[in-house]
Amino acid sequence: MTDLSSPLAAVQARIRAAAASGRPLRIRGSGSKDFYGQSLQGEVLEARELLGVLSYEPSELVVTVASGTPLAQLEATLAEQGQCLAFEPPHFGPAATVGGMVAAGLAGPARASVGGVRDFVLGAELINGQGEILTFGGQVMKNVAGYDVSRALAGSLGTLGLITQVSLKVLPFAPAEATLAMPGLSQQDALDLLHRWGGQPLPLSASAWVHDAHAEPGEPTLYVRLRGARAAVDAALPRLRQEAQARGAQTQQTDAAADWRASAEHQIPFLRQAPHAQACLWRLSVPQTTPALSWPGALGAPYVEWHGGQRWVWAPASAAQALRQAVQQVGGHASLFRVSAAGGEADRAVGVFHPLDPVQARLQTAVKRAFDPHGVFGPGRDYPSP
Repeated sequence: MTDLSSPLAAVQARIRAAAASGRPLRIRGSGSKDFYGQSLQGEVLEARELLGVLSYEPSELVVTVASGTPLAQLEATLAEQGQCLAFEPPHFGPAATVGGMVAAGLAGPARASVGGVRDFVLGAELINGQGEILTFGGQVMKNVAGYDVSRALAGSLGTLGLITQVSLKVLPFAPAEATLAMPGLSQQDALDLLHRWGGQPLPLSASAWVHDAHAEPGEPTLYVRLRGARAAVDAALPRLRQEAQARGAQTQQTDAAADWRASAEHQIPFLRQAPHAQACLWRLSVPQTTPALSWPGALGAPYVEWHGGQRWVWAPASAAQALRQAVQQVGGHASLFRVSAAGGEADRAVGVFHPLDPVQARLQTAVKRAFDPHGVFGPGRDYPSP
Protein backbone atom coordinates (compact mmCIF):
# COMPACT_ATOMS: atom_id res chain seq x y z
CA MET A 1 0.00 0.00 0.00
CA THR A 2 1.21 3.49 -0.87
CA ASP A 3 2.35 5.52 2.16
CA LEU A 4 1.04 9.09 1.91
CA SER A 5 1.95 10.16 5.46
CA SER A 6 5.00 12.23 4.54
CA PRO A 7 3.48 14.30 1.71
CA LEU A 8 0.28 14.72 3.73
CA ALA A 9 2.19 16.11 6.71
CA ALA A 10 3.97 18.61 4.47
CA VAL A 11 0.68 19.75 2.94
CA GLN A 12 -0.94 20.12 6.37
CA ALA A 13 1.93 22.29 7.57
CA ARG A 14 1.70 24.47 4.46
CA ILE A 15 -2.04 24.99 4.92
CA ARG A 16 -1.71 25.83 8.62
CA ALA A 17 0.99 28.37 7.86
CA ALA A 18 -1.18 29.95 5.16
CA ALA A 19 -4.16 30.15 7.53
CA ALA A 20 -2.02 31.78 10.21
CA SER A 21 -0.59 34.39 7.85
CA GLY A 22 -3.73 35.03 5.79
CA ARG A 23 -1.92 33.96 2.64
CA PRO A 24 -4.27 32.32 0.08
CA LEU A 25 -3.43 29.09 -1.71
CA ARG A 26 -4.66 27.62 -4.97
CA ILE A 27 -4.65 23.86 -5.34
CA ARG A 28 -3.25 22.41 -8.54
CA GLY A 29 -2.81 18.91 -9.87
CA SER A 30 -1.37 19.34 -13.36
CA GLY A 31 -2.96 22.68 -14.24
CA SER A 32 -4.86 21.16 -17.17
CA LYS A 33 -8.08 22.88 -16.06
CA ASP A 34 -6.63 26.21 -14.94
CA PHE A 35 -8.59 27.84 -17.77
CA TYR A 36 -11.89 26.87 -16.12
CA GLY A 37 -13.42 29.19 -13.54
CA GLN A 38 -12.57 32.70 -12.41
CA SER A 39 -9.03 34.08 -12.39
CA LEU A 40 -6.44 32.15 -10.38
CA GLN A 41 -5.32 33.67 -7.09
CA GLY A 42 -2.90 32.58 -4.38
CA GLU A 43 0.28 30.58 -4.15
CA VAL A 44 0.25 27.19 -5.83
CA LEU A 45 -0.28 24.19 -3.57
CA GLU A 46 0.78 21.13 -5.53
CA ALA A 47 -1.09 17.84 -5.12
CA ARG A 48 1.00 15.76 -7.52
CA GLU A 49 2.98 14.03 -4.76
CA LEU A 50 -0.18 12.27 -3.57
CA LEU A 51 0.17 9.29 -5.88
CA GLY A 52 -1.08 5.76 -6.24
CA VAL A 53 -4.04 3.43 -6.50
CA LEU A 54 -4.62 2.76 -2.80
CA SER A 55 -7.09 -0.09 -3.19
CA TYR A 56 -8.96 -1.69 -6.05
CA GLU A 57 -11.50 -4.47 -5.88
CA PRO A 58 -12.65 -5.21 -9.46
CA SER A 59 -15.31 -7.62 -8.22
CA GLU A 60 -16.74 -4.86 -6.00
CA LEU A 61 -16.54 -2.20 -8.75
CA VAL A 62 -14.75 0.22 -6.40
CA VAL A 63 -11.35 1.91 -6.60
CA THR A 64 -9.68 4.23 -4.09
CA VAL A 65 -6.95 6.45 -5.49
CA ALA A 66 -4.75 9.30 -4.32
CA SER A 67 -5.71 12.66 -5.78
CA GLY A 68 -2.44 13.43 -7.55
CA THR A 69 -2.52 10.19 -9.54
CA PRO A 70 -2.62 10.80 -13.30
CA LEU A 71 -6.10 10.17 -14.64
CA ALA A 72 -4.64 8.27 -17.58
CA GLN A 73 -2.90 5.89 -15.15
CA LEU A 74 -6.15 5.16 -13.33
CA GLU A 75 -8.01 4.55 -16.59
CA ALA A 76 -5.27 2.18 -17.77
CA THR A 77 -5.46 0.23 -14.49
CA LEU A 78 -9.22 -0.10 -14.82
CA ALA A 79 -8.99 -1.09 -18.50
CA GLU A 80 -6.76 -4.04 -17.59
CA GLN A 81 -9.77 -5.40 -15.69
CA GLY A 82 -12.27 -4.52 -18.42
CA GLN A 83 -13.63 -1.59 -16.40
CA CYS A 84 -13.86 2.18 -16.80
CA LEU A 85 -15.05 5.52 -15.46
CA ALA A 86 -18.45 5.47 -17.13
CA PHE A 87 -18.92 9.26 -17.13
CA GLU A 88 -15.98 9.69 -19.55
CA PRO A 89 -14.16 12.57 -17.82
CA PRO A 90 -12.30 14.98 -20.08
CA HIS A 91 -8.57 15.35 -19.45
CA PHE A 92 -7.79 18.62 -21.28
CA GLY A 93 -4.14 17.66 -21.01
CA PRO A 94 -1.96 14.53 -20.79
CA ALA A 95 -1.09 15.02 -17.10
CA ALA A 96 -4.65 15.50 -15.76
CA THR A 97 -5.08 14.16 -12.24
CA VAL A 98 -7.85 12.32 -10.43
CA GLY A 99 -8.22 15.14 -7.91
CA GLY A 100 -8.57 17.67 -10.70
CA MET A 101 -11.21 15.48 -12.32
CA VAL A 102 -13.31 15.54 -9.13
CA ALA A 103 -12.68 19.21 -8.35
CA ALA A 104 -13.71 20.31 -11.85
CA GLY A 105 -16.74 18.00 -11.91
CA LEU A 106 -16.79 17.74 -15.72
CA ALA A 107 -18.15 14.74 -17.59
CA GLY A 108 -18.11 13.60 -21.21
CA PRO A 109 -20.67 12.41 -23.78
CA ALA A 110 -22.24 9.70 -21.59
CA ARG A 111 -23.25 12.14 -18.84
CA ALA A 112 -26.97 12.21 -19.66
CA SER A 113 -27.22 8.42 -19.66
CA VAL A 114 -25.03 7.33 -16.72
CA GLY A 115 -24.69 10.41 -14.52
CA GLY A 116 -21.87 12.81 -13.71
CA VAL A 117 -18.77 12.76 -11.53
CA ARG A 118 -20.68 13.27 -8.28
CA ASP A 119 -22.83 10.19 -8.98
CA PHE A 120 -19.72 7.99 -8.92
CA VAL A 121 -17.99 9.44 -5.84
CA LEU A 122 -18.48 7.07 -2.91
CA GLY A 123 -16.14 8.68 -0.41
CA ALA A 124 -13.31 11.14 -0.07
CA GLU A 125 -10.60 12.35 2.26
CA LEU A 126 -9.58 15.99 2.30
CA ILE A 127 -7.57 18.51 4.26
CA ASN A 128 -9.65 21.52 5.29
CA GLY A 129 -8.60 25.14 5.72
CA GLN A 130 -7.29 24.46 9.22
CA GLY A 131 -5.00 21.64 8.13
CA GLU A 132 -7.24 18.91 9.51
CA ILE A 133 -7.76 15.61 7.68
CA LEU A 134 -11.46 14.85 7.23
CA THR A 135 -13.03 11.67 5.85
CA PHE A 136 -16.48 11.42 4.30
CA GLY A 137 -18.47 8.58 2.77
CA GLY A 138 -16.95 5.17 2.29
CA GLN A 139 -16.18 2.47 -0.23
CA VAL A 140 -19.61 1.01 -0.76
CA MET A 141 -22.35 2.05 -3.17
CA LYS A 142 -25.04 2.26 -0.49
CA ASN A 143 -23.57 4.50 2.16
CA VAL A 144 -25.99 6.53 4.26
CA ALA A 145 -23.81 7.62 7.17
CA GLY A 146 -23.88 11.37 7.76
CA TYR A 147 -24.02 14.15 5.19
CA ASP A 148 -23.08 13.33 1.61
CA VAL A 149 -20.15 15.76 1.65
CA SER A 150 -17.91 13.68 -0.59
CA ARG A 151 -20.18 14.29 -3.58
CA ALA A 152 -20.30 18.01 -2.81
CA LEU A 153 -16.58 18.10 -3.62
CA ALA A 154 -17.38 17.40 -7.28
CA GLY A 155 -17.21 20.74 -9.04
CA SER A 156 -15.97 22.64 -5.96
CA LEU A 157 -12.80 23.75 -7.79
CA GLY A 158 -10.66 23.29 -4.70
CA THR A 159 -12.53 25.91 -2.67
CA LEU A 160 -13.49 23.55 0.18
CA GLY A 161 -10.17 21.82 0.74
CA LEU A 162 -7.44 19.70 -0.77
CA ILE A 163 -8.80 16.32 -1.82
CA THR A 164 -6.19 13.74 -0.81
CA GLN A 165 -7.94 10.56 -1.93
CA VAL A 166 -11.25 9.53 -3.43
CA SER A 167 -13.23 6.30 -3.73
CA LEU A 168 -15.04 5.87 -7.04
CA LYS A 169 -17.62 3.50 -8.42
CA VAL A 170 -16.45 1.97 -11.69
CA LEU A 171 -18.33 -0.05 -14.31
CA PRO A 172 -17.48 -2.77 -16.83
CA PHE A 173 -17.03 -1.84 -20.46
CA ALA A 174 -20.23 -2.35 -22.43
CA PRO A 175 -20.23 -5.58 -24.48
CA ALA A 176 -21.38 -3.77 -27.64
CA GLU A 177 -21.30 -0.27 -29.07
CA ALA A 178 -22.51 1.34 -32.28
CA THR A 179 -22.86 4.89 -33.58
CA LEU A 180 -25.38 6.07 -36.15
CA ALA A 181 -24.77 9.26 -38.15
CA MET A 182 -27.97 10.90 -39.41
CA PRO A 183 -27.26 13.78 -41.83
CA GLY A 184 -30.07 16.07 -42.90
CA LEU A 185 -31.85 16.58 -39.58
CA SER A 186 -32.63 20.06 -38.34
CA GLN A 187 -31.91 20.80 -34.69
CA GLN A 188 -35.59 20.55 -33.77
CA ASP A 189 -36.05 17.28 -35.69
CA ALA A 190 -33.03 15.89 -33.88
CA LEU A 191 -34.38 16.98 -30.50
CA ASP A 192 -37.80 15.50 -31.27
CA LEU A 193 -36.23 12.13 -32.07
CA LEU A 194 -34.04 12.20 -28.96
CA HIS A 195 -37.04 12.99 -26.75
CA ARG A 196 -39.00 10.12 -28.28
CA TRP A 197 -36.12 7.68 -27.93
CA GLY A 198 -35.42 8.84 -24.38
CA GLY A 199 -38.83 7.56 -23.31
CA GLN A 200 -38.23 4.10 -24.77
CA PRO A 201 -36.17 1.15 -23.49
CA LEU A 202 -33.24 1.83 -25.83
CA PRO A 203 -29.53 1.59 -24.93
CA LEU A 204 -28.86 5.27 -25.68
CA SER A 205 -25.42 6.23 -24.42
CA ALA A 206 -24.62 9.58 -26.06
CA SER A 207 -25.85 11.99 -28.69
CA ALA A 208 -24.56 15.05 -30.49
CA TRP A 209 -26.08 17.37 -33.09
CA VAL A 210 -23.85 19.75 -34.99
CA HIS A 211 -24.10 22.16 -37.91
CA ASP A 212 -21.11 24.47 -37.96
CA ALA A 213 -20.88 26.62 -41.05
CA HIS A 214 -17.45 27.91 -39.97
CA ALA A 215 -15.63 24.71 -39.09
CA GLU A 216 -17.74 21.89 -40.52
CA PRO A 217 -19.48 22.91 -43.74
CA GLY A 218 -22.16 20.49 -44.80
CA GLU A 219 -25.45 19.12 -43.59
CA PRO A 220 -26.61 19.33 -40.00
CA THR A 221 -26.03 15.90 -38.51
CA LEU A 222 -27.24 13.97 -35.48
CA TYR A 223 -24.92 11.35 -34.03
CA VAL A 224 -26.32 8.75 -31.64
CA ARG A 225 -24.26 6.19 -29.75
CA LEU A 226 -25.75 2.95 -28.46
CA ARG A 227 -24.06 0.91 -25.73
CA GLY A 228 -25.13 -2.20 -23.91
CA ALA A 229 -25.78 -5.87 -24.48
CA ARG A 230 -25.18 -7.02 -28.05
CA ALA A 231 -28.80 -8.08 -28.48
CA ALA A 232 -30.09 -4.70 -27.26
CA VAL A 233 -27.80 -2.73 -29.58
CA ASP A 234 -28.59 -4.92 -32.58
CA ALA A 235 -32.32 -4.61 -31.94
CA ALA A 236 -32.19 -0.82 -31.54
CA LEU A 237 -30.22 -0.02 -34.71
CA PRO A 238 -32.94 -0.75 -37.31
CA ARG A 239 -35.54 0.98 -35.16
CA LEU A 240 -33.53 4.20 -34.97
CA ARG A 241 -32.72 4.05 -38.69
CA GLN A 242 -36.38 3.73 -39.59
CA GLU A 243 -37.51 6.64 -37.43
CA ALA A 244 -34.69 8.90 -38.61
CA GLN A 245 -35.37 8.13 -42.25
CA ALA A 246 -39.03 8.97 -41.69
CA ARG A 247 -37.80 12.48 -40.82
CA GLY A 248 -35.87 12.71 -44.08
CA ALA A 249 -32.42 11.81 -42.74
CA GLN A 250 -29.93 9.46 -44.29
CA THR A 251 -28.37 7.00 -41.84
CA GLN A 252 -25.03 5.32 -41.74
CA GLN A 253 -23.28 3.28 -39.10
CA THR A 254 -19.80 4.51 -38.28
CA ASP A 255 -16.86 3.69 -36.04
CA ALA A 256 -16.83 6.90 -34.04
CA ALA A 257 -15.01 6.02 -30.80
CA ALA A 258 -12.22 8.51 -31.53
CA ASP A 259 -14.76 11.22 -32.37
CA TRP A 260 -16.62 10.80 -29.09
CA ARG A 261 -13.30 11.07 -27.24
CA ALA A 262 -12.44 14.16 -29.27
CA SER A 263 -15.79 15.68 -28.34
CA ALA A 264 -15.10 15.14 -24.63
CA GLU A 265 -11.65 16.73 -25.01
CA HIS A 266 -12.98 19.66 -27.07
CA GLN A 267 -10.88 18.64 -30.06
CA ILE A 268 -13.69 18.63 -32.60
CA PRO A 269 -13.73 21.68 -34.91
CA PHE A 270 -16.82 23.32 -33.39
CA LEU A 271 -15.36 23.39 -29.87
CA ARG A 272 -11.79 24.08 -30.91
CA GLN A 273 -12.21 26.87 -33.48
CA ALA A 274 -13.85 30.14 -32.45
CA PRO A 275 -15.72 31.90 -35.28
CA HIS A 276 -13.85 35.13 -34.48
CA ALA A 277 -11.48 36.61 -31.91
CA GLN A 278 -14.20 38.11 -29.67
CA ALA A 279 -16.12 34.85 -29.34
CA CYS A 280 -16.26 33.05 -25.98
CA LEU A 281 -17.37 29.45 -25.57
CA TRP A 282 -20.53 29.24 -23.46
CA ARG A 283 -21.94 26.12 -21.87
CA LEU A 284 -25.73 26.15 -21.61
CA SER A 285 -27.29 23.63 -19.25
CA VAL A 286 -31.01 23.38 -20.01
CA PRO A 287 -33.84 20.85 -19.61
CA GLN A 288 -33.57 18.20 -22.33
CA THR A 289 -37.04 19.10 -23.60
CA THR A 290 -36.05 22.71 -24.36
CA PRO A 291 -36.82 23.36 -28.05
CA ALA A 292 -34.35 24.69 -30.59
CA LEU A 293 -33.97 28.39 -29.74
CA SER A 294 -32.06 31.38 -31.05
CA TRP A 295 -29.82 32.32 -28.13
CA PRO A 296 -28.99 36.05 -27.72
CA GLY A 297 -25.55 36.88 -29.11
CA ALA A 298 -24.92 33.35 -30.38
CA LEU A 299 -22.74 33.15 -33.48
CA GLY A 300 -24.40 30.36 -35.41
CA ALA A 301 -26.13 27.17 -34.35
CA PRO A 302 -25.21 25.42 -31.09
CA TYR A 303 -23.46 22.11 -30.57
CA VAL A 304 -26.08 19.99 -28.79
CA GLU A 305 -25.13 17.14 -26.44
CA TRP A 306 -26.62 15.06 -23.63
CA HIS A 307 -29.89 14.42 -25.51
CA GLY A 308 -30.55 18.16 -25.58
CA GLY A 309 -29.46 18.96 -22.02
CA GLN A 310 -26.14 20.62 -22.87
CA ARG A 311 -25.75 23.17 -25.64
CA TRP A 312 -22.51 24.92 -26.53
CA VAL A 313 -22.58 28.31 -28.24
CA TRP A 314 -20.01 30.89 -29.27
CA ALA A 315 -20.96 34.41 -28.18
CA PRO A 316 -19.10 37.52 -27.01
CA ALA A 317 -18.77 38.25 -23.30
CA SER A 318 -20.94 41.32 -23.86
CA ALA A 319 -23.92 39.02 -24.47
CA ALA A 320 -23.66 37.51 -20.97
CA GLN A 321 -26.69 39.17 -19.37
CA ALA A 322 -29.08 38.61 -22.27
CA LEU A 323 -27.87 35.05 -22.81
CA ARG A 324 -28.23 34.15 -19.15
CA GLN A 325 -31.68 35.66 -18.94
CA ALA A 326 -32.82 33.62 -21.93
CA VAL A 327 -31.37 30.41 -20.49
CA GLN A 328 -32.86 31.07 -17.06
CA GLN A 329 -36.30 31.56 -18.59
CA VAL A 330 -36.30 27.93 -19.76
CA GLY A 331 -35.05 26.66 -16.39
CA GLY A 332 -31.33 26.45 -17.10
CA HIS A 333 -28.05 28.25 -16.48
CA ALA A 334 -25.13 29.49 -18.58
CA SER A 335 -21.41 29.28 -17.84
CA LEU A 336 -18.55 31.04 -19.59
CA PHE A 337 -16.38 28.02 -20.32
CA ARG A 338 -13.54 29.56 -22.33
CA VAL A 339 -12.66 33.22 -22.73
CA SER A 340 -12.09 34.77 -26.16
CA ALA A 341 -8.72 35.23 -27.83
CA ALA A 342 -9.21 39.01 -27.91
CA GLY A 343 -10.75 39.58 -24.47
CA GLY A 344 -8.82 37.05 -22.44
CA GLU A 345 -8.98 37.56 -18.69
CA ALA A 346 -11.12 40.68 -19.14
CA ASP A 347 -13.99 38.47 -20.31
CA ARG A 348 -14.22 36.94 -16.83
CA ALA A 349 -15.52 40.25 -15.48
CA VAL A 350 -19.03 39.14 -16.55
CA GLY A 351 -18.73 36.17 -14.17
CA VAL A 352 -17.82 32.69 -15.29
CA PHE A 353 -20.71 30.91 -13.59
CA HIS A 354 -24.39 31.76 -13.58
CA PRO A 355 -25.13 34.23 -10.75
CA LEU A 356 -26.55 32.71 -7.57
CA ASP A 357 -29.76 33.95 -6.04
CA PRO A 358 -29.46 35.34 -2.48
CA VAL A 359 -30.44 32.06 -0.80
CA GLN A 360 -27.98 30.01 -2.86
CA ALA A 361 -25.21 32.53 -2.23
CA ARG A 362 -25.83 32.48 1.52
CA LEU A 363 -25.76 28.69 1.66
CA GLN A 364 -22.61 28.48 -0.43
CA THR A 365 -20.85 31.02 1.76
CA ALA A 366 -21.83 29.09 4.88
CA VAL A 367 -20.50 25.82 3.49
CA LYS A 368 -17.20 27.42 2.50
CA ARG A 369 -16.75 28.96 5.93
CA ALA A 370 -17.39 25.61 7.59
CA PHE A 371 -14.57 23.99 5.62
CA ASP A 372 -12.27 26.97 5.21
CA PRO A 373 -12.93 29.57 7.95
CA HIS A 374 -9.80 31.58 7.10
CA GLY A 375 -10.47 31.76 3.36
CA VAL A 376 -7.27 29.95 2.44
CA PHE A 377 -8.40 28.06 -0.66
CA GLY A 378 -8.87 29.64 -4.07
CA PRO A 379 -10.53 32.95 -3.17
CA GLY A 380 -12.78 34.04 -6.01
CA ARG A 381 -12.18 30.81 -7.94
CA ASP A 382 -15.87 30.15 -8.54
CA TYR A 383 -17.38 33.61 -8.04
CA PRO A 384 -15.54 36.97 -7.94
CA SER A 385 -14.45 37.93 -4.45
CA PRO A 386 -16.66 40.63 -2.88
